[in-house]
Amino acid sequence: MDELFDTQLNTEDEIMSRDELIAAMADTDVLVPTVTDRIDAAMIAEAGDQLGLIASFGAGTDHIDLKAARDHKIMVTNTPGVFTDDTADLTMALIIGVPRRIREGVSLIRKGEWTGWAPSGMLGRRLGGKVLGIVGMGRIGQAVAHRAKAFGLDVVYHNRKPLPEALERMLGATYVEDLDTLLSASDIVTLHCPYTDATHEMINERTLGLMKAGAALINTARGDLVDQEALLAAIYDGHLVGAGLDVYPDEPKVDPRLLSHPNIMTLPHIGSATAEGREASGEKVIANIRFWADGHRPPDQVLDALV
Repeated sequence: MDELFDTQLNTEDEIMSRDELIAAMADTDVLVPTVTDRIDAAMIAEAGDQLGLIASFGAGTDHIDLKAARDHKIMVTNTPGVFTDDTADLTMALIIGVPRRIREGVSLIRKGEWTGWAPSGMLGRRLGGKVLGIVGMGRIGQAVAHRAKAFGLDVVYHNRKPLPEALERMLGATYVEDLDTLLSASDIVTLHCPYTDATHEMINERTLGLMKAGAALINTARGDLVDQEALLAAIYDGHLVGAGLDVYPDEPKVDPRLLSHPNIMTLPHIGSATAEGREASGEKVIANIRFWADGHRPPDQVLDALV
């Protein structure tokens, strides 16, 4: 970017404050935020008249007020697709890790409390033959389904609309129209839907109560999809066997109760954290800026932001 544009960089790899972001938006043509930079309507209203593009570094767009951007004729782009396999790989690590009690086993070794192999020691659950429920069947959901098939999991999914029949056959996935039905049928539920007003805390006390006793929840999407208090209650009272989490409602804060439970796997939002993925995302950002600067429609324009 330095070679192509007059660029101001945040070189500290730290989250910029709201005031710092507002100052950056005051005199730039293009803003390149990350998924942790909240760009709300008030900030967009304070932006300089020359701001014409918000080229987000990442696939998600729930951190940007798209309506406000559209109203101020600011185009928004993102970088879809580059983190699909990375996030699906990490999701599978959690899908495997929670039933097999990986976190608890690692803790035993590190604390020096392991007393050796025993016939009934550290018994978990095998994956083969279990039902994996996927909520959201976009790129990442499909990539998870593809991987899950190799582990012998029976895949069901809930989506706004079913996939083409040929794709369902290829993935070995069965469409479930009703979320409640999917939750009650699944041994493991994994979330891959976008965060919206409609999906806010879609996993809550009522819906967690529909899940099988001994089921597990995996979330590598957005923390606000889950009512954290309800999830903690469901795990600590024994209804759920555990959870695998890469995202949280109040990042970077993580509730200590999540950290203390032996079968809640907690990761620091690393679903997309591969060198290859981040480089590809950066290349997409640069391509989007160059298209825009040349007067053309960028390849990754977010359609919700169209005027």
